[in-house]
Amino acid sequence: MAVLVTKEAPDFTATALMPDGSFKEDFKLSDCRGKNVVLFFYPLDFTFVCPSEIIAFNNRKAEFEKRNTQVIGVSVDSHFTHKAWSETSVEHGGIGQLWFPLVADLTKEISAGYDVLLGNTFAIDEDGDEVGVLGGSVALRGSFLIDAEGTVRHQVVNDLPLGRDIDEMLRMIDALAFHTENGEVCPANWSAGKSGMKPNAEGVASYLSENAGSL
Repeated sequence: MAVLVTKEAPDFTATALMPDGSFKEDFKLSDCRGKNVVLFFYPLDFTFVCPSEIIAFNNRKAEFEKRNTQVIGVSVDSHFTHKAWSETSVEHGGIGQLWFPLVADLTKEISAGYDVLLGNTFAIDEDGDEVGVLGGSVALRGSFLIDAEGTVRHQVVNDLPLGRDIDEMLRMIDALAFHTENGEVCPANWSAGKSGMKPNAEGVASYLSENAGSL
């Protein structure tokens, strides 16, 4: 599994279902520079855990927007399947209208680029270079927090049966903002409103003397 944290997020151009129900054939990740991006991968449309996660992201629209964060979903389904799923009512296993785009990764190259494709293999040319995705089924539940400059700052990957905690991603966005704004680091169990830690020996000692018992 590739670790992308501290690296530039792999850019991509693909067709996406947009919030207004239209298709954008040249949707680019890099067009979102200037704001945080939460890029999340999920296995397939019309499945089981996936709609609960997507609806949870959708229900937190105001929370992501006030943090200047764009959410983007990706699966190996087509944009037509995305649209059909969004037009299916929640009561029948659908997801309804979303405020964020769903990207179609039919070639599986985006999922492979983020190394979340389950069982992925690659086509190799005569020089030994990877030239495309040869195999692999669906994407694992990979989540990536990308900062306004396009750098991956956080990633987590769940196996297929394990749904994500969307509020944990909000906490990580808050932690990134806290560190960016004041230079302090975020200790264990930190959340917005709690004390940070100065990144030096004195800071560690001061923080632990006050907070070790509550960690």
